[in-house]
Amino acid sequence: MFSKSCEYGIKAVIYIATQTLQNKRVKIGDIVDNIGSPEAFTGKILGTLTKRGIVISYTGPYGGFEIDPLKMESTKVSDIVCAMDGDTLYNGCGLGLNECNSRQPCPMHDKFVVVRSQLKNMLETTTVHDLAMGLKSGRYFLARTNCTMTNGN
Repeated sequence: MFSKSCEYGIKAVIYIATQTLQNKRVKIGDIVDNIGSPEAFTGKILGTLTKRGIVISYTGPYGGFEIDPLKMESTKVSDIVCAMDGDTLYNGCGLGLNECNSRQPCPMHDKFVVVRSQLKNMLETTTVHDLAMGLKSGRYFLARTNCTMTNGN
């Protein structure tokens, strides 16, 4: 459904948000360890998320990544998806056909329109803060273990 870069981008943002809630700035190695992503690929993803204003990057010995706590409450998962994958999730054919629309639908078109609408609604109503709080509480998990637990919390 999402590209690999989008999946890692969502995971990275959620992880960074949980650490921001604990007043911690995180290094790329910490992100990689906690979301199970390749380091070079994660660096590229974080560059995109920084350019789009979703995360903040700091350099130097006290550098790392964080998210503005106020922006965390207004940033939707759809913002991350758009930054990483554009709007193809909302517009492309479910079967990958070049020409698929209501006038010339593929066999999955009508059902896919319903699913796509529900997915879009979910992504546009779920905030980074919502997911970070769920992760912090232990309700949700990233990678193989709850990432907040891997840091001794």
